[in-house]
Amino acid sequence: MRKAAFLLLSIFPIVSSCSSATSPTSKPAAAPGDYVVLAWNDLGMHCLNPSYDKLVVLPPYNTVWVQVIKRGAKPEIVMANVSVEYRIEGNTYSYGKRNYGQFWDNAVKLFGTLFGFTSLAHDVGLMGNGLAGQMALAGDHFVVVGIPLTPINDDGTWDPYQVADITVKDAQGAVLVKTKTVVPTSDEMHCEKCHGADPFTDIMSKHDAANGTDLAGTTPRLCADCHGSPALGLMNPGTSGKFLSKAIHGFHADKGASCYDCHPGPQTQCSRSARHTATDGNCVWCHSTMAQVASSIPATRIPWVNEPKCAMCHDALDVDTGSLLYRNAKGHGQLYCASCHGSPHAMIPSLVAKDNYQSLQYQGSTSKVKSIASCGVCHDSSRGGGEIGDFAETHGGAKPEKMNGCHICHTSVSTDSAKWPHAYTWKNSN
Repeated sequence: MRKAAFLLLSIFPIVSSCSSATSPTSKPAAAPGDYVVLAWNDLGMHCLNPSYDKLVVLPPYNTVWVQVIKRGAKPEIVMANVSVEYRIEGNTYSYGKRNYGQFWDNAVKLFGTLFGFTSLAHDVGLMGNGLAGQMALAGDHFVVVGIPLTPINDDGTWDPYQVADITVKDAQGAVLVKTKTVVPTSDEMHCEKCHGADPFTDIMSKHDAANGTDLAGTTPRLCADCHGSPALGLMNPGTSGKFLSKAIHGFHADKGASCYDCHPGPQTQCSRSARHTATDGNCVWCHSTMAQVASSIPATRIPWVNEPKCAMCHDALDVDTGSLLYRNAKGHGQLYCASCHGSPHAMIPSLVAKDNYQSLQYQGSTSKVKSIASCGVCHDSSRGGGEIGDFAETHGGAKPEKMNGCHICHTSVSTDSAKWPHAYTWKNSN
C-alpha cells in the first residue's frame, strides 16, 4: 500500500519550515494561558449551489466544532460554566449576494418538508443558525450546525476560505481564550464544461428525455427528492433506487469528467493538505475512481457514512479509527483527531495559509507548521530521535529544560515514560 503520510502525532515529518504558502495573513494570538480552544470545520470543504431556481444539489450549510481545554498536569475538557461564540469575519449576511437569495426565496419548496419548517428568515440556515451566534454544547464539544455561509464577503470579494472568530467566555462573560478557524464553502461546480452556458437547464432536459421525468416543468427541484443523499440526512436510495452519489459518479465515470469538475475545484482546492494532495486534489488516491465509487454503493458502503480511513495507507495500527470516520474519532485525552490534525481534506500543514492559524498560535509564530503538539516543530524527525530516556530528561517534570508540544495543554509531563499515553503514536479511543 502506498504511503500518503498522514500528520498523526509524532509519526511522520512534514515540511521543513514555514513559507509564504503556509503562513497566516495575520500574526496569531499569543500562546495559551489557563485555557486552550481548538476549532475546526467538520468536512474540510462544504459545497453549495450557485443558484436555487432550477436544479439544487446542496444548500448553504456549514458546521464548526470546538473543544475547550483547561490546562493542567492532567488537562480537562471543559463542558460547563463556559460559553463559546462564533462570528464570520467580514461576512455578516448572505441574502442579496449573487443568486444566493434564491435559496431563501425557494427554501420552503426545496427543504421545508425535509427540515420541518414553513418559513425561513433571510440569513438563517436550515438548522436555525446565522453567521454569528453562540455554539451549542454537544457532549464533549461545542458545535454550530448549518451556518448559511456563502463565499462572498460583504465587500464583494470571493473567498472560499471564510474565517470564524471563536471566543470562549466564563459564566461572568469574561474572555478566557480566542482562536480562528477556516469555515470553507464553495460553489465552484463546472457543469458548464459539458452542459453549456445554462448547465442546469441542459441537465434537466437530458434527464427528462432519458428517464421520463418532468424536472424542467417543476423547478426548482432538489436532486435528493428522488436520489437519497446522506449529506442531507436521507439514508435510503429514495424513489429512484439510487443514492445521489451513485447516480452522479456512475453516469460521469465514462464521460471524461474529473473530480474537480464538480467538487470544488482548481481555484478552491477542496483537498489542500500538503501531504495528501496534488493539482487534481489527489481524490482517487483515497476515494478510488468514479466508477469504483459508484459500484461500491450500496454493495459495501453508504456515501458520507463509509469513507476512506487513515489506516488504509498508514502502517501504524494506532491510527485505525475502527468504525468511526476520522472527523468523529478521538485519541489522546479524548480530543478529536481533527482538533489537533485539522479538518478532513485540510490536515495540517495546509497549502492554504489560513488553515494553519492554530498550529502557529499554539506553537509559536516562527515555528514550523505542524499538527498540534508534534515533536516535529523542533525536530527534523517528528519522532524526535534519540532514546526515550533523553526525551524524559529534557522535557519531563514540572520544570523541564525545554518546553515542547505537550505543554500546550499539560503544565507538566511525567518523567516516567510508561505513563505517557501515546508513546510516540496516536491511539484512537472509540
